[in-house]
Amino acid sequence: MTAAMAENAQTPRRRQWDDLLQAWRELDVPEGWRAEIDEGQIVLVPPPHAHHNGIAAKVQRVLYRSLPDELEVYQTLGIHIAPLDKLYVPDLVVMPTEVIAAVAPETNDPVDAAEALLVVEITSKSNAKDDRTKKLWAYAHAPVPTYLLIDRFDEHGPTATLFTQPQNGAYKHAERVPFGDQVKLPEPFDAVLDTSAFPG
Repeated sequence: MTAAMAENAQTPRRRQWDDLLQAWRELDVPEGWRAEIDEGQIVLVPPPHAHHNGIAAKVQRVLYRSLPDELEVYQTLGIHIAPLDKLYVPDLVVMPTEVIAAVAPETNDPVDAAEALLVVEITSKSNAKDDRTKKLWAYAHAPVPTYLLIDRFDEHGPTATLFTQPQNGAYKHAERVPFGDQVKLPEPFDAVLDTSAFPG
């Protein structure tokens, strides 16, 4: 296959992604809802439960105690998983401030997930399976070095799992604790998350 043939073979996929991204940029999403791109379509995610937001606030508070000035915690930030042409809006993302500063003010473009240092997803009843499987797989492919999954609906009871060391599309290390135990976040966070403070 020549280079020109290879380029033409990829054009429909690239065009589909560009069309989806343009539609995502132009969406007028109801307040509190999030729009994501997954499996070649735009998916609307409804507003989360108040306990979900309470957990996000507690995680954010812990992160702010230890983050260096060049890092920031972002909510509702669209991140593009380039190798998979997916776009997710995690509950929390830790990203260098210079990455956000480089986004053109007149655009609504997502940022590259590979620039994220930490992604936090908190399950809701309607999306718990996606956070445990599809998003876990996608963040490892990005690769995002640290993925914190706070799973209020785990079949064995509420848990928090810290995934680290992504390699070849999978995390090599996972530390899972029940609510009530602590999770030690690695550098550059150097923080301890006490899950006993999480609402159930």
